[in-house]
Amino acid sequence: MNTAAIYHRPESEFAYLYDQEVLHLRLRTAKSDISQVQLIWGDPYLVEKKKREKPIAMTKGLSSDLHDYWFASVKAPFKRLSYAFALTGKDQLRAFYGDQGLFPLTKDVIETPNFYFRLPYFHEVDRFKAPAWVKETVWYQIFPERFANGDQANDPEGTLTWESKMPDRQDYFGGDLQGVIDHLDYLVDLGINGIYFCPIFKAYSNHKYDTIDYRKIDPDFGDEKVFKKLVDECHKRGIKVMLDAVFNHMGDQSPQWQDVLAKGENSKYADWFHINEFPATYKASDDFEEAYDITYDTFAFTPHMPKLNTTNPEVQEYLLATAKYWIETFDIDAWRLDVANEVDHAFWKKFRQVCDETKKDFYILGEIWHSAQKWLEGDEFHGVMNYAYTDAIMGYFVKEQLSLEAMVSAMNQQLMLYRDQTNQVQFNVLDSHDTPRLLTEAKEDKDLMKQVMAFTYLQPGVPCLYYGDEIGLSGGADPECRKCMIWDEKRQDQELLQFVKQLIALRKNWQKIVSQGTIHWCEINEQNGLLILERKLSGKTLRATFNTGEQKITLEERGEVIFTNLTEQTEQKTVIQEKGFLIETL
Repeated sequence: MNTAAIYHRPESEFAYLYDQEVLHLRLRTAKSDISQVQLIWGDPYLVEKKKREKPIAMTKGLSSDLHDYWFASVKAPFKRLSYAFALTGKDQLRAFYGDQGLFPLTKDVIETPNFYFRLPYFHEVDRFKAPAWVKETVWYQIFPERFANGDQANDPEGTLTWESKMPDRQDYFGGDLQGVIDHLDYLVDLGINGIYFCPIFKAYSNHKYDTIDYRKIDPDFGDEKVFKKLVDECHKRGIKVMLDAVFNHMGDQSPQWQDVLAKGENSKYADWFHINEFPATYKASDDFEEAYDITYDTFAFTPHMPKLNTTNPEVQEYLLATAKYWIETFDIDAWRLDVANEVDHAFWKKFRQVCDETKKDFYILGEIWHSAQKWLEGDEFHGVMNYAYTDAIMGYFVKEQLSLEAMVSAMNQQLMLYRDQTNQVQFNVLDSHDTPRLLTEAKEDKDLMKQVMAFTYLQPGVPCLYYGDEIGLSGGADPECRKCMIWDEKRQDQELLQFVKQLIALRKNWQKIVSQGTIHWCEINEQNGLLILERKLSGKTLRATFNTGEQKITLEERGEVIFTNLTEQTEQKTVIQEKGFLIETL
């Protein structure tokens, strides 16, 4: 028995309240090392009297390349629990694992109350909760400057003709909020019920991540009246609205930073930022976005984005009031928090309280590209932009950096980092304004693009479609990934558009099983690229078969086919072509 691999931690993703009554428990062991795990459990006060409930056999669930994860759910009648694990190794060794470590499985050990893990009381206030509507949402990310120009009267000076060239970092094409209003019915027809907007507040750049005024709509995009109309029109159509909050840093054209530049350490805003040496200066490079010898902290090495000091009470008050203002005044439904991992946890806890108090069922999404357990304990964010999860998918399907088994291992590992209800509202992106577009990464192979999209839309979490992907928009890294949306239907890929509509409909029609169902990897065949995934919930099964290899794969017909691509039926058999897939119900 590999005892060094055995791991559990109470009040974490290994032991948490799933709903008001049900407790989820996980145990990690070395892969293929343990043959059986039993949960020994009971009320703490009864365990002290040597009275326990009947042991529960734990289920071996997901596995990574190194570990197996065991699972059990229990209901404790008195809302408190003492528990431990009885393990049987494949070498027939038996062990007791509890709060004070690993012991031989003997009667004396089992009857020692202090050896048990303990959850003293199930406090509902401490349970991780996320708005139910998020699980039912398919998001659509809009980079406002490039989606549609609905009002030429607010075009900034030097605005270029729509689609007239490949965008550079400083280009303007006139996209605005009225342009979004004009195309809401297009989004409804697509099946979208959530819009994630990149920043819309007054800023210097076209991307608006260098905020000048957090309480004002950028004049390039319209005004507060237009935005209020946009939110109202979205809500009429059942579409939620998420805004991008850039609270890690401010733009260097903001009045606060300009005051610092003018007055130095005598500025009343001097402590609003992290200034290491006065005056605040930098040495420019050939790249507008990069500098060196910067005497103040910034986002990355961008001198035009000085970092805010969110431990300063005045900064906190300003930003928290800003968050409240947009919720109260315009009834937005969610915040996406830019560079969320570089802001202190104490501030985000206050931010969460303000949002919760201002609007029930408000969703908070953090931009974090790595493991994010600390932010997802229930008192800060509901989800993060799940790049690490989709990195595994892209790494196998598109970039060919991972083997099939390595992809599954990496995905399982990511799922085990978080509570089940957290995984259900993670934000799954295949591309965004920060990455090359999916079609470009797939080397313009639309069958591959369809396959990877279908696979991703069957995963826990909520999918987000980057504007234009549905009609075949391509583009490399920033700024190419921020091309103008194509509105000429003759130049749109209508076949791809219909595919995306059907995929979104599938995701919404089977939302409950995709969001909340268990995951079963039925076949992972490295040799021929056959991958079979099942999602199960309440006796219902959704099975998806993917041919990721280079030869046709023939399957016996099993269930009711509900979605497919690159397949053909021959005498009760299904042939899946290369890059094809089949989704069916059993």
